[in-house]
Order: sequence, then structure tokens, then C-alpha cells
Amino acid sequence: MEVVAWISIALAVACALWVAADVARRPQPMAVMNVVWPVTALYFTVVALWAYYRVGRAKAGVAVRHHHGAAAAHQEHASAPPPTPFLWQVAVGTSHCGAGCMIADVVCEFAIAASGLTLLGSMLLAEYIVDFCAAWALGVVFQYLAIKPMRAGLTSAQALAAAVKADTLSILAFQVGMYAWMALVYFLLFPRPHLTAFNPYFWFMMQIAMVCGFFTSFPVNRWLIRAGFKEAM
Repeated sequence: MEVVAWISIALAVACALWVAADVARRPQPMAVMNVVWPVTALYFTVVALWAYYRVGRAKAGVAVRHHHGAAAAHQEHASAPPPTPFLWQVAVGTSHCGAGCMIADVVCEFAIAASGLTLLGSMLLAEYIVDFCAAWALGVVFQYLAIKPMRAGLTSAQALAAAVKADTLSILAFQVGMYAWMALVYFLLFPRPHLTAFNPYFWFMMQIAMVCGFFTSFPVNRWLIRAGFKEAM
């Protein structure tokens, strides 16, 4: 199992670096996606790499004109044929939410494991609370960075309020899938104290948890986009 965990982690890092190198050459029309695509590869590995080349990679012309501004670049990208199918837009929007969760988890889990932080005597409860707060905050920031250039008429305060509306339910749904899987891992597969952030099993299980979160969040993101609370990407 340790070999499988290390292979999965190495594959994820390799895919993330590959995507990061490509977005450096072809910047995304929406700047925040330059972070989202590589981070998504940290848990979806080759699936994220395939999706990036399938729908995410910026066209050469858009990349060249990226310096003219995110709003103009996004408008050009959005009008370029062929249009992105709706379910792909939902998937990209869900990955946008997942990126905030992934970054928060990496930072917070190492910090909690190193400090031995507990809440009501439980490290798992501390992880759940701290991870959720950090993921929600990062998710709102990411969503703000998407909404502000796409809705040029909004003030910063209005864009922030829209980001909170767009991302709160999405993050909650994502965390439901993650936490359900990790609870199963902690209580049945790798009971404490054998599993920590310094163990490769933990990050292998976290990759699976992130995929679970993606699928529990997908229908919520679909509704949020159709209802107009979240931008289609």
C-alpha cells in the first residue's frame, strides 16, 4: 500500500508540474485558473491533465493577448468557437471550489500535525473545523477573483458578497464528501494515531477524499450556475 501511495503522490505532482509549466506558456484568460488547474491535478492526476487539454488549455491567441486584461481576454475566450458544453463548465466550476479546499488542506493538515492541535480533545475535530474555515475563506477569495473581472460593473464589496453567495454552498457540499471519506479512513481503514499528514497514506486517502468532494459538490455547482449565483467558466 505504501508503494501505491507514493506512486499516486508522485503522479499527482508530475501532472501538476506539467500543467503549471503549460499555463506559464499559455496563461489562462481568467488569472485564478492558472492556480486552479495545477492544483486540481494534485488529486485528479491524469484525469485533470486530460481535462486541461480537453477544455482548459488557453488558445495561443488568447494567451498572447492576455496582458490586455482578464475581462477582455475572458470575453474573447468565451466567444471563441466551439463553446464549452455546460457539464464541462460545471466541472471546471467545481474544480475551482476544490482548489481552495486542496490548498487549505495541505497547509492546515501539516500545521495541525506539527503542532498537535486538538479541539475538545480530538485532532480529527480540529482538522475538520480548521480545514473548513480555511477552505471557505480561500474559496471565497478564488470566487471573488473569478467574479470581479467577469462582472465589471460590480464594486469590490458587491463582488465579495456575490463570491460568498456563490461559494458557501459549494464548499459545504465539497466538504461533505471529503469528510465522509476521511471519517471512514480514520475510524475503519487507518485508525489514529497511525495516520498523520506526515504519512504518505494520508495524502493518498486525501486524494480520494477530494475526488469524493468533487462529486458531492458537482450537483450543487450545477444548480448554482443555472440559478445565476455562480459564473459558468
